[in-house]
Amino acid sequence: MAKHELVYGIHTMEALLHQHPESVLEVFIQLTRDDNRLHVIENLTRKHGISLQVTSRDKLDQMTGSPQHQGVAARTRPLPVQDESELLMMVEGLQVPPLLLVLDNITDPHNLGACMRTAEAVGVHGVVAPKDRAAGLSPVARKTASGAAEILPFFQVTNLARTLGQLADAGVWRVGTTLTPEAKSLYEIKLTGPMAIVMGAEGTGMRRLTRENCDELAFIPMVGTVQSLNVSVATGIVLYEAYRQRTR
Repeated sequence: MAKHELVYGIHTMEALLHQHPESVLEVFIQLTRDDNRLHVIENLTRKHGISLQVTSRDKLDQMTGSPQHQGVAARTRPLPVQDESELLMMVEGLQVPPLLLVLDNITDPHNLGACMRTAEAVGVHGVVAPKDRAAGLSPVARKTASGAAEILPFFQVTNLARTLGQLADAGVWRVGTTLTPEAKSLYEIKLTGPMAIVMGAEGTGMRRLTRENCDELAFIPMVGTVQSLNVSVATGIVLYEAYRQRTR
């Protein structure tokens, strides 16, 4: 694991300074940008006694490899990524029925970040993904998540099918999304109680063992001509249906 990372974006930085200020080593702010949100970040940086450097936009572009830094970046320690044992401990310790988002075959960090942003918004307790052949909490994922990655627990597991089996043993019902004939409409499925929503990548979907470890399969009804939705869009639809059912 890298000793430090370079992260960027206003929402990411503000959440990081609120939630994990101990992980921030140095903050860089654009010299010529006058933005109240940057002033908030500057004040938080000084409050926590973190080194603050004023620099140019060109330098930030070069440092981050992106023009989307919004005038701020930081050198940080990597966020803690938890494993399957910590996931099961969290599930057992919750005082409310757990709601988990499981992502299989998601390799695009933009999709991971967008899924985490929606998951945090609807009260998901944790996001689960495989360690191998999957996107992790890269700077791009964290920027896209707009602060959610700094708040929402993220679990990377060695064997996703085995973890789904362990969740079943813990009383968690597993609903996977697919376009296969045996699937039911999302709006016919109960999404209350201890629940893991399993999403696969656009096109390839869930892997076979992942699908076989789901209790129920759901599809999102569509009346247009497109064959599938982007995984972050589909995740938003499913999670908000779960939110609707769980809060009505």
